[in-house]
Formats: sequence, structure tokens, C-alpha cells
Amino acid sequence: MKRLIFLAPIVLFGAMFVAFAFGLDRDPSKLPSTLIDRPLPTFDLPPVRAGDVGLKTTDVSGQPRLLNVFASWCVSCRIEHPVLLELKARGVPIDGLDWKDEAAAGRKYLTEQGDPYRMAGNDQSGRAGIDLGVAGVPETFLIDAHGRVRYKHIGPISPDDWTNTIKPLMDKLRAAG
Repeated sequence: MKRLIFLAPIVLFGAMFVAFAFGLDRDPSKLPSTLIDRPLPTFDLPPVRAGDVGLKTTDVSGQPRLLNVFASWCVSCRIEHPVLLELKARGVPIDGLDWKDEAAAGRKYLTEQGDPYRMAGNDQSGRAGIDLGVAGVPETFLIDAHGRVRYKHIGPISPDDWTNTIKPLMDKLRAAG
């Protein structure tokens, strides 16, 4: 009995060590998305920019494109923003979803930082983001020509992320038609 009491903390420590080691081996930026290979959830968002038409699900089809979830209050979005502007300059179609933000704040952000978006919708309530499975901003979805989610990137897109992961996937979708 004394031996069992002595061994219990050692066994418990060993189990905790194994659990932590397993957790350290996982990449937190690679969270699975239940939307992969499924159509975008239905949304119809008011515009971020004055005089614009906003953004709805049917707008995000026709050709492979990125759907970038951003917010004016997001520090990481400011880090990612120059990459998005460069992608726009290269002709990459990008739509924006301004998440949990007032349209006026999103509009000011795009005026000050530059506007990489073809279309931009305001999701002030956060409902569209919830349907997309957004946990935080920025998050970017690669959408195929039929409006299906093919890839989800969590966090700011870096030039390496674009070159090594997202661009090859987008090129493959373009080639597939």
C-alpha cells in the first residue's frame, strides 16, 4: 500500500509529461476547419465603404479568390496589410470581411492603410464570422470558383505563407477551372 502511494505521484507526473509533450508537438496555427471543401455559409453584409454594395456569399465565386477577415482594431491585421496590398497589385482577387467592427472604423482603416479588397462587407454583429468559424483576426479563406472553401489560414499572411502554401493552392484551383 505504501508503495502504491509512493508511485502514484510519479505515474501522474509521467502522464502529465506525455500530455504536455504531445501538446507541444502540435501547431496551434493549423486548426482544422469544418468548412474545408464545403460551400461558404450564406451571408449578405452591408458595405464598409460608402457607396459600395457590401458583400454577400454569391459575390465570392466565379474565380479562385481570398476572403480575408480583418478589423480596424486588429494589430496583426496591420502587420498583414502590406502583404495584401502587394497581392492586390499582382492581380490576386481579395474580398474583405470587416469583423466585429463599425463600418466607419473599417472605412477609416482602409483609407489610412490602403484598400486591398475588391469588395468589403461589414460584419459588426460577428454573425458571419461565427458561421465561418472565425476565432480571431486575421483569418483568410481560399475560395474556389464555385464558392467552396478550400483552405483556411489563421493569423497574418506572410510572404512565405503566400509563396509556399496559398499561391500553389490557388494556382492549382485556377488550373482546374
